[in-house]
Amino acid sequence: MSEKEKLYDCIVIGAGPAGLAAALYAARDRFKTLVLEKFFPGGQIANTDKIENYPGIPEIDGPGLIEKMQSQATGFGAQIKTGTQVTQLKKLDNGNIEISCDEDKYTARAVILTPGSDYKKLGVPGEDEFRNAGAGVSYCGTCDAPFFRGKEVVAVGGGNTALEETLHLAKFAEKVTLLHRRDEFRATKVLQEELLEKVNQPNSNLIIKYSTVATKIKGESKVQAVELKDLKTDKLQDYPAEGIFIFIGTIPNTEFLKGFVELTENGFIKCDSAYLRTSVPGVFVAGDCRVGAAMQLATAAGDGVIAAMMLKQYFRDKNWWNEEVSDTLQPGGW
Repeated sequence: MSEKEKLYDCIVIGAGPAGLAAALYAARDRFKTLVLEKFFPGGQIANTDKIENYPGIPEIDGPGLIEKMQSQATGFGAQIKTGTQVTQLKKLDNGNIEISCDEDKYTARAVILTPGSDYKKLGVPGEDEFRNAGAGVSYCGTCDAPFFRGKEVVAVGGGNTALEETLHLAKFAEKVTLLHRRDEFRATKVLQEELLEKVNQPNSNLIIKYSTVATKIKGESKVQAVELKDLKTDKLQDYPAEGIFIFIGTIPNTEFLKGFVELTENGFIKCDSAYLRTSVPGVFVAGDCRVGAAMQLATAAGDGVIAAMMLKQYFRDKNWWNEEVSDTLQPGGW
């Protein structure tokens, strides 16, 4: 491949929902578009056996949705290169971005970063074995709570997301037991108050176990119990449950971006929330790897659309990158 052939208008790094949506919109605008994916298209959603909250599609599995998104993007001319790990990005003197991979280099006029994130895992026996909502291990209450309607489940965590997701779970499950390894939560006070108010209601279906951790997930084909350990007494207990929700955080896949774009302490990519511009001109971000992400399938796809639509404004006027967010900029529709 010649150097000219390796120059793209837009290179998308990551082929999850955000990346595929970005590729679709960029390719439909006739920009020469390449998607670089470390593994295979889909990201976390490829491991989901049932999706019910993607607008316009009552029910679909993760692989099925990704197949449709991939086909739609490539149908408009986007190229997808899998098994390609990006190791470094570099801003060139001419304003383009050079992308180094394991065995090759590509150059783009603009880049959309969509490497996604991974859920933090407990690392206990049974977690990987039952890792999907159908078998009983989930990392997203907003996504999977309806599948546990009328069932008894365990939730793990103590931050804002954990409390919010646990309160959501309680709307569906017959019984929710929240485990926290400490004696008090780290979540904001207003969320703690809301949770405790729910717990203290007559006939509440929500229980809190402080100073308690999950040490093993048990079952045959599906989760049937969670082994709990009391950290004060070291006592073990098999606790009946048909599911376990793990809300202990996410890890953005941004290690390769250190020193290139500005990241938070936890590795999330900093950007403006309107146009998704990063600290490097010509480099946009979309999806779960950015600050403020809602960590939902639909919002990830929406991010990809926004980033791709902003390409035109950047190509028209490079100085726009440093302008403040303004309601005078209304990108054209498709």
